Amino acid sequence: MKLACTQSDLSTHLSLVSRAVPSRPAHPVLANVKLTADEATQRVSLTAFDLSLGIRTSFAAKIEAGGEITLPAKLLGDIVARLPDGEMVLDDDLGEATVTIKSASGKYQVRGMGAEEFPELPIIEEGDVAQLPAEALIEGLKGALFAASTDETKQVLTGVHVTIQAEGLEFAATDGHRLAVVQTSSEEGAATIVGGEGTLDVTIPGKTLRELERMLAAHQSTEAIALRSEPGQVVFEWADQRLTSRLLEGQYPNYRQLIPKQFARQVTVERRSLISALERIAVLADRKNNIVKISLDSAQQQITVSVDAQDVGSGQEAVPAQLTGEDLDIAFNVKYLLDGLKVLPSTEVQIQVNTATSPVVLVPIGAMKMTYLVMPVQIRS
Repeated sequence: MKLACTQSDLSTHLSLVSRAVPSRPAHPVLANVKLTADEATQRVSLTAFDLSLGIRTSFAAKIEAGGEITLPAKLLGDIVARLPDGEMVLDDDLGEATVTIKSASGKYQVRGMGAEEFPELPIIEEGDVAQLPAEALIEGLKGALFAASTDETKQVLTGVHVTIQAEGLEFAATDGHRLAVVQTSSEEGAATIVGGEGTLDVTIPGKTLRELERMLAAHQSTEAIALRSEPGQVVFEWADQRLTSRLLEGQYPNYRQLIPKQFARQVTVERRSLISALERIAVLADRKNNIVKISLDSAQQQITVSVDAQDVGSGQEAVPAQLTGEDLDIAFNVKYLLDGLKVLPSTEVQIQVNTATSPVVLVPIGAMKMTYLVMPVQIRS
């Protein structure tokens, strides 16, 4: 194998796939990245796989002789990242699974392992195939992914439940304290399920989708993303990128029944003003228990955000709002409130409330269809 490529291409693509390299590999070869040089296509592909998440990416190069090898991902990445810009040559003419890297600054030799030991990424030949609009996929991930649980003991809640229909996509994520649901319409590009009609439901690990979001942002592709699914496995493919992942097992909660249909109180408020007030109040709240109190004042047409952290101090801010319904004091974990407000893509938001202990719903006004439900916390007098 012998090839020439730019330092920036190799470094960029190495950093992309290295996120699928396990920190504690079950087998030594999994700590490596598989490098394949294809003389016919004049492309280099890089693959990493932790037996759950797999990433493959490719880029153009000048390939004199094709071949494949696996090399230590961290060592290779650290070396290449520090080399100067410009062309570099990779050559394995020494044999013994050793690659010589030559650049303007000098040369390095890196010992690897044979590619035959590296496990193949799963291939889905049957099962469901859907074409997803890139814009709708990015929008859905941005609006839902943050609400997925990071507690591995909660298993299915660590993922995002994706429903694919011809009318659009629906993304739902919950950690038991809050719920984010995003619906993208067919106006943003209809999802098409190839070889079938109806609905496709999958629960995809949050870790996988964070990598997908990162890859889509780096690639900035506008073409449709192919999603291939079969029981236990999902594959995303677009351009020269491929991401494979296991699916989460178990029944995802019926989240739609958690969202109240009617509300006794409604508050319309300027989103940035509320975020700013909450961020200032949070300085005191995080020294206590992250709890802030919000008081609805229909006479003054404002909401008051306050915190009383004993032994530390207290704070209070008023934010103008349009209110309907009776006054009410209600408390929240300020982090949950801020997380939702920051992803709502609108100038104004509507906060829908029934009682101080029932679910509260935040929706953007005049923007995409998104619902953010957050559970209040009980105020102890």
